[in-house]
Amino acid sequence: MKCVGWKCSFSLVLVLGAILLTAVPLSAQQTPASPATPGISKALDEKLTQLDKDVKAAQSAGDNAWMLVSAALVLMMTGPGLALFYGGLVRRKNTLAIMMQSFALMALITVLWALVGYSLCFGGSGPVIGSFEHAFLKGVGADPNPDYAGTIPQATFMVYQLMFAIITPALITGATAERMKFSGTVLFLTLWFLVVYAPLAHMVWGKGGLLNAVGGRFPCLDFAGGTVVHISSGVSALVCALYLGKRTGYPKQPMPPHSLVLSFIGACLLWVGWFGFNAGSALSASSLATSAFVATHFAAAAAALGWSAAEWLKNGRASALGAISGAVAGLVAITPASGFVGPMPALAIGLIAGVVCYLMVTKVKAIFGYDDALDAFGVHGAGGTIGALLTGVFAQQVINPIFGVGKDVGGLDGHWGQIGNQLVGVLIAWVVALVGTIVLLKITDMVTGVRVPEEHEIEGLDITQHGEEAYNLES
Repeated sequence: MKCVGWKCSFSLVLVLGAILLTAVPLSAQQTPASPATPGISKALDEKLTQLDKDVKAAQSAGDNAWMLVSAALVLMMTGPGLALFYGGLVRRKNTLAIMMQSFALMALITVLWALVGYSLCFGGSGPVIGSFEHAFLKGVGADPNPDYAGTIPQATFMVYQLMFAIITPALITGATAERMKFSGTVLFLTLWFLVVYAPLAHMVWGKGGLLNAVGGRFPCLDFAGGTVVHISSGVSALVCALYLGKRTGYPKQPMPPHSLVLSFIGACLLWVGWFGFNAGSALSASSLATSAFVATHFAAAAAALGWSAAEWLKNGRASALGAISGAVAGLVAITPASGFVGPMPALAIGLIAGVVCYLMVTKVKAIFGYDDALDAFGVHGAGGTIGALLTGVFAQQVINPIFGVGKDVGGLDGHWGQIGNQLVGVLIAWVVALVGTIVLLKITDMVTGVRVPEEHEIEGLDITQHGEEAYNLES
């Protein structure tokens, strides 16, 4: 069949057109998009900015809520936790006296903290002590302090740290129980807070501090207070026990706890409160807080079993007093390490602390014959020292890269030199507590006296110091 001329020409045109269309890029075939209007672009930027603000506000709200709860938990450790724990361990005639000391410190240290304490601990950037820039809480409000906690109000950080300052001197009263004047206790612990606690807190946790883990001359790892709280109070407790001398009749007369039920309840409250103490020290509702929470619980459990097992081997039975004492020893020892170690190292630290503190309380105290009435040194001084040193062994950057991402933290990472830094921190805490306590006891003794008369001690401090009794058996 022959192709008609015009039809052939039309077919040829169609074929050439198809070839040209396929050769042109797709982008060239599309109609160019009209540029976005300035109004839409501005609205999008505003929405993104607002979203960023909302995300930060949500994080701040969550962190702030956790830190306020943690502050309440730490306060609960002093009253009712420590008050009940110590209150049950003394004889009945001294129950209110020892409880009153814990309660009085809740009020006394709070006022001192507001006036100068917070500023001395966290003001300025000196190597040993803070400044007066935050005296009377000047500048402490809703805005965060990025040097310490960038997602919560500085007022929240301030009140959280206050709870540590309250419980630390209260721990010392365990060694002076049943024989120290209330007036002497108030004066001595006021001076002790200013002269011993404040410098140690700044050296370890304060910006520019000598022992601060970030930038300090000797970077000492102390997540929640092994040196600042437990070594300082425990060593000071030993000095107080030696200075005051033994209780009348000790050790010939038996002086058993008058109510282990009270002490048992107190120990359980301490265990629960310690989650705020350690996990709260992450200063945020973060995975680090979870890690510290887990480590705290595991160490307490292991220490309770360790103490009970040691006691069982020696006496053929495990006591309730031993179990709760062991749990507290484990909580003490894990405190500096809680934010740096995993669950298995936490079990090891707790087990070691439980056994060693048991030996300190039952063997070492008997050998040297000092009257640490409620074993403040045997548990807090010894437990804090053990925990601080073992932190240098077990700390890992996978848990907390405090020295920078990829940098070794403790011995398990290969940084065995950290044990040396921990030792320096322990020695400084021991020296400050020893020297400061001796000097302050002598000053207190000259001003108010430190020990009650023997007849008052025999009658009991509830009546002679406060004019009341814990139990009115006649009603």
